[in-house]
Amino acid sequence: MFASDSVCVSVFQGLSRSHGPIPNELTWQTERLISKESWVEQGDYLPLNVSYQLLAGAPSTQQRYLSVGLSSVKRKKGSYLIPTLQSLFSQSSPQERSSMVVIVLLADFDFSWRVATVKEIKTAFASELEQGQLVVLHVPQDWYPPLTGLKRNYNDAPERVSFRSKQNIDYAFLIHYSAGLSRYYLQLEDDILSAKNFVTTIKRHVEEQEAKKDAWAMLEFSALGYIGKLYKSAHLPLLARFLFLFYQEMPCDWLMSHFRVLLTQKNPLIFKPSLFQHMGTFSSFQGRYNKLKDKDFEEGPYTNPSAEVYSNMSTYKDHFPKLAWDVGETFFWGRSPEKGSYLTVVFKEPIVVTGILVQTGTGGKDLLESAQVEIGHDVVATTNKEKSCQEFQTVGTLENGNFEMQEIDKKYSSTSSCLRITVTAGQKDWVTINKIRISTKASTPTREV
Repeated sequence: MFASDSVCVSVFQGLSRSHGPIPNELTWQTERLISKESWVEQGDYLPLNVSYQLLAGAPSTQQRYLSVGLSSVKRKKGSYLIPTLQSLFSQSSPQERSSMVVIVLLADFDFSWRVATVKEIKTAFASELEQGQLVVLHVPQDWYPPLTGLKRNYNDAPERVSFRSKQNIDYAFLIHYSAGLSRYYLQLEDDILSAKNFVTTIKRHVEEQEAKKDAWAMLEFSALGYIGKLYKSAHLPLLARFLFLFYQEMPCDWLMSHFRVLLTQKNPLIFKPSLFQHMGTFSSFQGRYNKLKDKDFEEGPYTNPSAEVYSNMSTYKDHFPKLAWDVGETFFWGRSPEKGSYLTVVFKEPIVVTGILVQTGTGGKDLLESAQVEIGHDVVATTNKEKSCQEFQTVGTLENGNFEMQEIDKKYSSTSSCLRITVTAGQKDWVTINKIRISTKASTPTREV
């Protein structure tokens, strides 16, 4: 094997610049397979010249259903690339893995870091590399446009402008390479956790969206940054050039929103629960602390225990109380609650509750401002033909519309038959209760089998 253990694949469209020989590398020129659906490629519009070094693996000659792209650079504190890849593959079934290819762009110009990282990837993912499920790339610095002395839009510091501008070019090169490898392309970052069977979930949502006959450019499976954004492969040549053209103007997640609108998708299409969670503690930009988390992420297929749900809050249209308890994108939407208003969950069977999560409001609106969470015992029938519990104990109060507590069984070890949210002060604003989740001693959390 050659000393650098890499292969260089060049993409030349239009005029190309001359480069000296790259030592210890086997170099050839080849035309990338680009989807024929793209009029950009057919018309040779806006040449994009770039040379790729193939560091590990090779894409299959057969088009996959999904290509997953992520770019990684050397971090001052920690590295999350290997755990991210482990999550992607371990959370996928063998059939799902065979339908996807993960493209990793090692975008740092530190040669020693790249060599060490490739060695680590080859050790951990030998099977995935062998089966064409993982490809590792690098683009030499010569192919990058200027990364210093750029416009300081939004009064960002020069270092910040250089970082985000380079990130846009990294993504442009990554997306350009991925065009034609699959039917759909998923953009991720190198510090995420994946939900179980995310490929199957994405496929289901794509089929549902296509059945609506509405044009779409981007589906979002996480609300955070440039995580979990899905594109059609036919749009990738356009997206790569768009990021390249406006690389110094604004961050990538802002640019992708403009791209979506330009392709006539006016509103975001965000699916819940989220399929990807940000796990990095320290940012790739100067190692800054980053505690960003997606509140809608659920790692596995979750189901609450069987229960009946009642509320005396006035319901808006068909946003019934049960929807706060059921798993999915639905929610309970009630008109201005009064003091003493409630939402009560009555379990089919008594259970030992170990954890409770309640989330209300959307985008800072429709929050349940003052309420307490209670667990109850001994189911009784009420005068209004509902069920409730004879006795309740308060376990905590909502803060900023949310409540989360674990290890509840250490204080309340007996079984519970009810969970109740009681409003402690009336409010004029309406309220949405988006999610109620509990974990139990028998199964933490309760999961589908």
